[in-house]
Amino acid sequence: MTIFGLIRHGVTDWNYEYRAQGHTDIPLNAEGRRQAELLARRMENEEWDVIYSSDLSRALETAEMVGKLKNIEVRTDLRLREMNGGLTEGTTEQERVNQWGYSWSKLDLGIEPQADIIKRGVDCLADLAERHPNQKLLIVSHGAILGLILRKLIRHVDMQESLHNTSVTIINKEQVRWNCERYNCISHLDGA
Repeated sequence: MTIFGLIRHGVTDWNYEYRAQGHTDIPLNAEGRRQAELLARRMENEEWDVIYSSDLSRALETAEMVGKLKNIEVRTDLRLREMNGGLTEGTTEQERVNQWGYSWSKLDLGIEPQADIIKRGVDCLADLAERHPNQKLLIVSHGAILGLILRKLIRHVDMQESLHNTSVTIINKEQVRWNCERYNCISHLDGA
C-alpha cells in the first residue's frame, strides 16, 4: 500500500490579498517560510521515502525545506501545479466583478476546467503509486488541485473545510477504496 502525505504550500502575499494565484509563480512570503520551517521540523520525526512537488516556487520551496531536513531530494511533477486561472490570475473577487460583472465565473476566461484538474491530479497519484509501491510519498502542491483530488477520491469524508497552508492530509488506497487517515492537520503551527 502506498501512503500519500498531501501538503498545501506555505502562505504567500497573494493568499493574504485573496488574489487568484493559479500558474502565476508567486513566492512564499516570510510567514510562508516560517510555516514551511515548522512543517519541516514536524516531518523530521516522521518516516517518508520520497517527496514530489509542483514546480511552482511556493510549493517547491516548501518541499525543499522538508527535503533538506530529511535529506530527501525533491522531484517535481508539472501535473501537481495549481489550476490554471486564466485571465483571473492576480485578481481579487472585487476586481473580477468590476471587470466582468457578477457572473464572471460563468464566462470563458481561460480557467482550467475542474474535470481536467481532477484527471491530471488523480492520474498523477496513480502513476506515483505505481512507481513507488509500498512507500510513503509526500506531495507538496496547491489548495485547489488538492481539494479537488480529495473530494474525488475520498467521497465518504467531510472535506468542506478548505485546506490550510502547510496542512498535512494523509491518504492511502487499500485495494479499491481510498482512505483518509488525517485531514488538514496543522498541529505543527499550534502555538508557533
